[in-house]
Amino acid sequence: MAIRWTLRERIRLHGIDAPERGQICSIEDKEWDCGIAAWGYLIQLLAGQVVTCDRRDVDRYGRTLAVCLVNGEDVGARMVAEGWALAYRDYSLAYDSQEGLARTSGLGLWQGEFVPPWDWRRGERLEAAEMIPKLCAIKGNIAKNGARIYHVPGSRHYEQTVIDEGRGERWSCKEEEAVANGWRRSQK
Repeated sequence: MAIRWTLRERIRLHGIDAPERGQICSIEDKEWDCGIAAWGYLIQLLAGQVVTCDRRDVDRYGRTLAVCLVNGEDVGARMVAEGWALAYRDYSLAYDSQEGLARTSGLGLWQGEFVPPWDWRRGERLEAAEMIPKLCAIKGNIAKNGARIYHVPGSRHYEQTVIDEGRGERWSCKEEEAVANGWRRSQK
């Protein structure tokens, strides 16, 4: 069943895992923002298109897990085939062949070195990326009630706030970026 979604609904594409927006990869020992590149590819793919989604489940963060189509093409399959996401085999084997082709063709992430997104969220980093100072200091965390709150340096709870990217929490470089991504400023 295809479902019409509102712009505020959070959907995770079923069966794939893309790099996080803060994730750094390398090509010939030069670092690049592969997470931003993957996100940008998805934005371009969806821009101005009618997207239909088939709901499969809801994840532990309340996001709808769905297979989505643009002009009859599976968005997840395209992301994996172009190398901007990996087949998430813990949940589906649907995109194995697309990943193999992207890997052998050196597309997207496969142009260089990267940490699989599921390992990156657990704290694994490329050796060179570990030495990059954290330039984006705004902490966006998710409260127990699901509220998305950001903390700026010097605010009351900034120091004790720990970001768990595996839970969907995020770092931001500017307050405008945090707000645009659905976070609100801490009231204290």
